[in-house]
Amino acid sequence: MIELLFFFTSLILLGEHEHMESGILLVALIATFAAIHLSQAEDQEGFISLDCGLAPSEASPYIEPDTGLWFSSDSEFIQSGKIGKIDPSLPKTIKSYVTLRYFPDGIRNCYNLSVKQGTNYLMRFTALYGNYDGLNITPKFDLYVGPNFWVTIDLENKISGQSEEIIYIPRSNSLDLCLVKTGATTPMVSSVELRPLANDIYITESGSLKSFKRYYLTSSDTILSYPNDVKDRIWETKFDPEWMQISTTLEANNSNGFLVPQNVLKTAAIPANDTAPFNITEELDFPDDQIYLYLHFSEVQALPIGDFREFDIFWNGQQFDKTIRPEYLKTTTIKSTTPVTCKGGLCNLELIRTTNSILPPLLNAIELYTVVKFPQVETNENDVVAILKIKAQYGLNRITWQGDPCVPQNFLWDGLNCNNTDTSTPPIITYLNLTSNGLEGNIAAAIQNLTHLEKLDLSNNNLTGEVPEFLANMKSLMLINLSKNNLIGLIPQALLDREKEGLQLIVDGEHRCLSGSCVTEKKIPVKTVAFVSSATVMFAFKRKKSSSSKALPLSSIKLGEDVTSTNISEISIEMKRRKFTYSEVMKITKNLARPLGEGGFGVVYHGDINGSQQVAVKLLSQSSTQGYKEFKAEVELLLRVHHINLVSLVGYCDERGHLALIYEYMSNGDLKHHLSGKHDSSVLKWSTRLQIAIDAALGLEYLHIGCRPPMVHRDVKSTNILLGEGFTAKLADFGLSRSFQLGGEYHVSTVVAGTPGYLDPECYRTGRLAELSDVYSFGVVLLEIITNQDVVDQTREKSHIAEWTAFMLNRGDIAGIMDPNLHGDYNSHSAWRKKRPNMFQVVIELKECLTCEMSMKGNGQDMDSQSSPKVSISYDTTDLPSAR
Repeated sequence: MIELLFFFTSLILLGEHEHMESGILLVALIATFAAIHLSQAEDQEGFISLDCGLAPSEASPYIEPDTGLWFSSDSEFIQSGKIGKIDPSLPKTIKSYVTLRYFPDGIRNCYNLSVKQGTNYLMRFTALYGNYDGLNITPKFDLYVGPNFWVTIDLENKISGQSEEIIYIPRSNSLDLCLVKTGATTPMVSSVELRPLANDIYITESGSLKSFKRYYLTSSDTILSYPNDVKDRIWETKFDPEWMQISTTLEANNSNGFLVPQNVLKTAAIPANDTAPFNITEELDFPDDQIYLYLHFSEVQALPIGDFREFDIFWNGQQFDKTIRPEYLKTTTIKSTTPVTCKGGLCNLELIRTTNSILPPLLNAIELYTVVKFPQVETNENDVVAILKIKAQYGLNRITWQGDPCVPQNFLWDGLNCNNTDTSTPPIITYLNLTSNGLEGNIAAAIQNLTHLEKLDLSNNNLTGEVPEFLANMKSLMLINLSKNNLIGLIPQALLDREKEGLQLIVDGEHRCLSGSCVTEKKIPVKTVAFVSSATVMFAFKRKKSSSSKALPLSSIKLGEDVTSTNISEISIEMKRRKFTYSEVMKITKNLARPLGEGGFGVVYHGDINGSQQVAVKLLSQSSTQGYKEFKAEVELLLRVHHINLVSLVGYCDERGHLALIYEYMSNGDLKHHLSGKHDSSVLKWSTRLQIAIDAALGLEYLHIGCRPPMVHRDVKSTNILLGEGFTAKLADFGLSRSFQLGGEYHVSTVVAGTPGYLDPECYRTGRLAELSDVYSFGVVLLEIITNQDVVDQTREKSHIAEWTAFMLNRGDIAGIMDPNLHGDYNSHSAWRKKRPNMFQVVIELKECLTCEMSMKGNGQDMDSQSSPKVSISYDTTDLPSAR
């Protein structure tokens, strides 16, 4: 049409003087075409017509010449994909599309379309392969509407492509249409089209309507769409030899809301034998599908007065509706109000004339739709708007950040965690992790709109500006990590006040004070150091120098530094925990009657205090390779840390060279003992092992994140993971633990210490202490849990457990490394995890594994018989990410 306008205009200019009359005629023609164009534009209000793969510079938008529909490039509606073009050698009859968009990267790629919430839309998706890549391999993939599966696109033997339609009502003003890779082939699309419909014409009890059949009964082969159908429904043709066509040239009244095209209403079919029933039979693709049926009638013959056409409608032998008499040139639509079914997937429509009818039954057109259930609601709309604003502000064009942020769970956006209660409740975002993403600028204001956010990690970026006070108003937030950025200014006092309520706030800096010792300003500079323990317990020791001695507080000795060896008998320790005499220690242990184990520090004995509290007593051996430094380190740490997954200190003994630490008693011994099979119990089940790993990981996470300053354990191993009643696991043996900075440096130099096999090679090589050293050791423990193999075994082809595991996994079967004592009773998915995260991520991953395992087993039935209820409910599955 644009080309015609230019042509007419040029003719007018050429004939301005010599052909004035012709020019006037052409002006009239232009006006006529302009009026037609304006009318079509009005008809297409609300239409979305995307020519996929069309570059914006390639005459976009343009008018499709056969239909007059305006099409535009899809480039503004999707952030991924590549452009392809149909093989030009294909016959023109199947080249209805020239360009396409294909998606070699990522699993889910989504179009995001602006729609009107609550509006009924006819949505059409078309894919024509056309050998665009020269491989002659037709694609197969899934199509999703938002978080719900719609249909599988399989282009095998479909040389003319595949087109799918659905009538769908969006729940918000944004609609995601997602192509999901399901195999080796590459998803692709030729066009995406949306057409708004009246809200009162295609109504279901539940679900959406997937187009199955839509045809009008005519001997013609003309397929109708826009502009014949102003809603751009596509009407195919159908005619049977047992029918006879009747028609009219007059237009019918089609104002019943369905707006059936006039060309459809001008023709009808009747049985060739006017005494026979009128039959149509259709076979469903899926026999159990529910059907919605729409039958369109319009009398095309002017009947003599007194004559009438009357018939009954039957669906699979059951009367479908009341007796009908079609009116002359007036549309009547009979439709389902509830879904119907077809026994064995074979559907039969039968129109039977009544005994009073003069004429046989008539039918103009039929529409059949199958019901598609879309049970999963989209993520909370406010959360979606907020996360999209954050995405836009920071330019986060991750291929995984497409479609719904939270659901389905296997497409959860990287760095997010959501609370999914059930499919009918909108998920909410509870965790946002944008660490190490190169973020620049201020902390996004849209974060405050994630009103249910519990954890926020923006660490290791290039963020500038001040810490916003709105973070303190986010009452769900329990952890904020802003470390390793370029933030300036003061931490809002309201945010510091939130720490007293349990908020973990992690920032960089040089000075940080707590409680009453802080300056009285309302805000404290962001440049602060890691948190100081609220416990004010001080230690002192005496060092004998000639004839005098001097007291020195414990806090003046920095963990990680070497301490000059001294005579232990000349050292006294003062602290708030109960101090026991050596005779009390002997009474508690019944003269060291029951040893529980032995380590580098000395022997551990069982004891009880006043017959009411069982304890474990670690007694320093005079020949111990560990000494006062380790003793002091462990006391100092256990005095200021308190966590359910760290063994707690009951008291100590320091009397004339006798050093002892008294802990809570862990009745089920250590993890290594249980894995060895020497314990008097059955083999630890897989889910129990996962829960033990979670408990230990939570303890380590607390040391790394919850402590101020943070701590590195330095001796994580299976013998230092103790098991209590119900197999609750706790970390023990903190003699080698050291603090490290949380600000600009995440490591300190130290003397290498630990247990061979568990020691991080990087720490051993560099002598630099970091939290990832513990992560490495914990990873070795996880391998022990999974394999029940010795950490170092010289008889194996690969002596170290990590090397052996990698060697076995290269064979491609995880079963080869799993503990044979499990007898295959585990979910293999929960055994595959990613490499070397931090402990916070480890906890999340392990919880996910246990959730996955428990969902397979159901209600914790796989836990060991000795497990207490706490073991199966000690984590919140609503806070866990899905498997990715």
